[in-house]
Amino acid sequence: MNKTALALVAVAGLTLGACSGMSNTEQRMLSGGAGGAAAGAGVGAITGGDPVTGAIIGGAAGTAGGYLWDQHKR
Repeated sequence: MNKTALALVAVAGLTLGACSGMSNTEQRMLSGGAGGAAAGAGVGAITGGDPVTGAIIGGAAGTAGGYLWDQHKR
């Protein structure tokens, strides 16, 4: 395993461990934002656009979606 892969595993573990003290709203917003950023970067890369711009837009939309979903579930 190279150093980059090891660093990514360590960061992922620390990130997931930090979610334990979060409220449901915060968890839904974080997961929505992460999913949106990943999807936006993917769409940006596939369509020949800028993956960073896609990730920013997707992350913002996903965060808003996570918040709205939490409010709907209440």
